[in-house]
Amino acid sequence: MLDPLYLFVFAGLFTPGPNVILLTASGARFGFRPTVPHVLGVAVGVGVTSALTALGVGALLLAVPALTLALKTAAFGWILWMAWKLLRSSGARAEGKDRPFTFVEAVLFQWVNPKVWIVALAAASGYGSDLPAHLEALRIGSAFSGINLFVCLFWTTAGTLLSYLLTTPLAWRVFTTIMAAALAASGVMVFLA
Repeated sequence: MLDPLYLFVFAGLFTPGPNVILLTASGARFGFRPTVPHVLGVAVGVGVTSALTALGVGALLLAVPALTLALKTAAFGWILWMAWKLLRSSGARAEGKDRPFTFVEAVLFQWVNPKVWIVALAAASGYGSDLPAHLEALRIGSAFSGINLFVCLFWTTAGTLLSYLLTTPLAWRVFTTIMAAALAASGVMVFLA
């Protein structure tokens, strides 16, 4: 029988949030292959973040409100900065200094990605097993990483395919404006969670 954790993680990570928005936009602007380090960084970062949450980092954040506020503020700032960069981009397929996230940037972003923390906290508290703590962290971390790899590949491919429909500067401008607005909205959601 399928572990309900996997269905929960899939539903939590597949729905739009900062990673989905950034990967779709990156696939459209940079193409599939240049976005692969971003994809891999998200998969690894989400796995590490959720494993640490299962080990108790999430409980620590909930127990220390100042730490939670610092994380939310950093998340909000970083997400708004990325939305601003996307809005100010040329829109069309990127050229020059524009580039997708590196592997390390994508891993680090997961530490301030509010959606990952929310889904990881819910998974650790609602879908735990009777395993020892280190094995439970491995179970949750590998579920998040493995499932999210396929989620990231899907959204990057969707963005890459979407770029074929964006044939005019106006279409690109509308696309990047919508993506930037959605990203900024996800930043505001940090304080509502």
